[in-house]
Amino acid sequence: MRSIEFENAFYADGGDWIESLLVTSRSPFDPEAVLSTLSRVDLFHHEQVVNGSEPTYRLTIVAHEPYPFLLGVILRENAIPNRLELRNGHLQGVVTVEEWETFRTLADRIQEQFGRFELLSVNQVETTGEPLGSGQLGRVLRNELSTEQLTVLRTAHRMGYFDVPRRASADDIATELDIAQSTLSERLRVAEKRLFDLVFSAPDGASADDADEG
Repeated sequence: MRSIEFENAFYADGGDWIESLLVTSRSPFDPEAVLSTLSRVDLFHHEQVVNGSEPTYRLTIVAHEPYPFLLGVILRENAIPNRLELRNGHLQGVVTVEEWETFRTLADRIQEQFGRFELLSVNQVETTGEPLGSGQLGRVLRNELSTEQLTVLRTAHRMGYFDVPRRASADDIATELDIAQSTLSERLRVAEKRLFDLVFSAPDGASADDADEG
């Protein structure tokens, strides 16, 4: 494996955790076969999200453990995990703590449990940063939009069509995608409508305004 990024975890019951992992491999592999060799892990779902020579898979697993490895140490010290990744055999993490003493205690705990701790950098920030799982909205939207809708929106965003002031015109985007401007305009409207429906539609038929009032 090249890297395993810990995306999110939810406590189930009886020491079980439902975990989401993003795994990038040096070559294609069968997630079911690999995880079948692990006694304390059950594969719930998997999907390949990137093809190519180094494919990426998203795995949803049920882990039978009191706390998920490094995450458990971080949470016990009241630190906020922003990013956790196993890359080339080394665990790397970004966390937010309120006080320097909290960080010192966390560093000692990691050193004690994993045998080595190396501090790469420290930054003083006004906000906590995004905790694990914050990028899930983007993943949900990408899963719900069609490839054509994603291509139009991604290209328009990359070229500055949505910037203020606008850095690219509809004609520029159409030329980039090799389609007619009228076709681009229609695809953009459909994609934007789908995007707004996903963001603002409330469950059970309630309106967005009704949901906000609660």
